[in-house]
Amino acid sequence: MRQARFDAQGSCVRWTESEGCGPARVYVHGLGAASTVYHAHIAARPELAGRRSLFVDLPGHGISDRPADFGYSLEEHADALAAALDDAQVTGAEIVAHSMGGSVAIVLAHRRGDLVSRLVLTEANLDPNPAVTAGSSGIASYEEEDFVADGHARVLEKVGSLWAATMRLADPRALHRSATGLVRGTLPTMRAMLMDLPVERVFLQGARSGELAGAEELVAAGVRVVTVPEAGHNVMFDNPEAFAAVVAERERIGQVRPVA
Repeated sequence: MRQARFDAQGSCVRWTESEGCGPARVYVHGLGAASTVYHAHIAARPELAGRRSLFVDLPGHGISDRPADFGYSLEEHADALAAALDDAQVTGAEIVAHSMGGSVAIVLAHRRGDLVSRLVLTEANLDPNPAVTAGSSGIASYEEEDFVADGHARVLEKVGSLWAATMRLADPRALHRSATGLVRGTLPTMRAMLMDLPVERVFLQGARSGELAGAEELVAAGVRVVTVPEAGHNVMFDNPEAFAAVVAERERIGQVRPVA
């Protein structure tokens, strides 16, 4: 396990890492999740094995620190992720990121283009103010102190055992602030940033989740949109073979190519 400081108090973002060659592949989890849980089985597949792989837990999640005075906005998460990559001496990485982690990865690529050469985003949040669900918008609908007091426990009962298994490891205050930051979004929006990025960009959408809003606009901007059959929001669990195939596509091509 490795760590890097991300604030003035010395709080650390942590990650596990497997050795390998080629540009580093960095896996980033979503809200209330953990990177190894969601992506280690993908990185171990034969078509992806042999690459240096980092599984980074964002502040307040998994094995990373959870300072009470940290804001946990998308920008602050992106800066913490950058601190990890700088400490690991990673540049030009492939970022494989899920849900909120995809939003963080977009902000990272926008702010620190030297760190990113390719984005593979799984159902990343692209727009602010989503419909109220048990996810980020549901968490953000609580006042912070109410969520810390008993809202966290209520949400754990609603989200199902799979998500609850990692969400219960996240600090409640950090989880609420992360959700609030995700609902608030960024300026420019995550969608606008994604469309303007010069790197290769792939967006995976689970077929069970329905059509991706604004897909045609993304495609026109050079983002490859892939609808994964037999999959919902957690594509890496629902259809790992298809997920890994998209991640590995760059290696089969041998170089970054324009996205049709």
